[in-house]
Amino acid sequence: MESENQMKIMDVCQVTPASESATEFSLPLTFFDIMWFKFPPVERIFFYKLTELSPSFFNSVILPNLKHSLSHALLHFLPLAGNLTWPPQATKPIILYKPNDGVELIVAESNADFHHLSGNGVREALASRLCIPELPVTDSKASVIALKITLFPKQGFCIGISSHHAIMDGKSSTMFIRAWAHMCKLSDHGEKQQHPDLLPELTPFFDRTDIQDPEGLEMVYLNHWLELKWPGSDPNPRSLKLVPASVVLSSPVRATFELSGEDIKKLRARVSSQLVKQDSQAKQAHLSNFVLVFAHASVCIVKSKGLGSDRMVLLAFAADCRARLDPPIHENYFGNCVTPCGWHTEAGSLSEENGYLRAVERLSEFIRGLEKGVLDESKTKMARYMTMAAACMIGVAGSTRFQVYGTDFGWGKPEKVETTSIDRTGAISMAESKDGKGGVEIGLVLEKNEMEKFTSLFVDGLNNH
Repeated sequence: MESENQMKIMDVCQVTPASESATEFSLPLTFFDIMWFKFPPVERIFFYKLTELSPSFFNSVILPNLKHSLSHALLHFLPLAGNLTWPPQATKPIILYKPNDGVELIVAESNADFHHLSGNGVREALASRLCIPELPVTDSKASVIALKITLFPKQGFCIGISSHHAIMDGKSSTMFIRAWAHMCKLSDHGEKQQHPDLLPELTPFFDRTDIQDPEGLEMVYLNHWLELKWPGSDPNPRSLKLVPASVVLSSPVRATFELSGEDIKKLRARVSSQLVKQDSQAKQAHLSNFVLVFAHASVCIVKSKGLGSDRMVLLAFAADCRARLDPPIHENYFGNCVTPCGWHTEAGSLSEENGYLRAVERLSEFIRGLEKGVLDESKTKMARYMTMAAACMIGVAGSTRFQVYGTDFGWGKPEKVETTSIDRTGAISMAESKDGKGGVEIGLVLEKNEMEKFTSLFVDGLNNH
């Protein structure tokens, strides 16, 4: 692991919303939020390569501009400057912003190898954790986000963000980052400090009134969390402490793999051909990039882990409900509006000869079924997943639709965007390819010996599924 002396903390400060006119603001949690109430934080790092970057330019230009634009962006995203809290008389927690609340920002300098940390190659998984801030959480109060900006002299800088999953899903958190970047890139950083208006697609919509809960899912989900116990858990049922990491590996390594647009096109053609041969309804199959890539990665993971044929495997992902609710809600709704979905099968069904095709078919059927009733069986969903704790879970964090590689603060697009938190959840991360040519990038964390097998399987599988 990267040695501790490679990271020097330069400053710890609080960035507050720009206007003093910001007044107290509260936001209730919906059942979509409570579903993720005590999940570990979602953590990402945005790496920016600047080979001539000096400490003086970073401290006099980049850092002040990032802080000023963050302060103005928070005006549009006030809940992020607040805290999750649980008032004594309230039946559920709320998000509360009070004047002078703000976001904790750590500024650091590192002499670590930026190229190594931001590369796609196999590296120790814990190395990049130095670039991630701990999300402040106590029994009674939890921050919504925390930020860490790290300078790598003559190499670049990175922005690490840790966000509370009960407050926002991936679409919302990346909307905020992109809004902050937009304001930073286009701001006039002169004496008047003029900041641009947010683009319509980056303007959050906070109104919760369209989220209906006729089945009482809020309390069903909240009661599940209150009844959940784990080693070292707080006896206070109203504690806001988060559950510990669900995955603990002995020698975890991290790597990133890419399927080009051409790779995915070949997979799609091969699957379509196989479906026609077996007289399946090939035309109705949902052969999206997500389905083809997730199935490929899942089969490779199962094989690399050498799971017994009867070991249960859960393939899980979060489905965006914004456009699938009846009626649909605003596309820029800010908060959580995703529901966990997935199907389980025996490892043997994925590792055998037709495992990839079977995974594609099942994922395709599942996603097509979401259009008919995305919230079907929601009342029993948490209980079902909790009873499958012994299964090998392969989840997905992120989406190719989040456009993370378009996050330009004014010094170019990211060299790399990493979803760091997958080392604690066992998920794979997914994003659009950096080159914008229709490919897909996935990141994952495995034991070192498993990663060696996965690397070989991932390449071979493109030709042999």
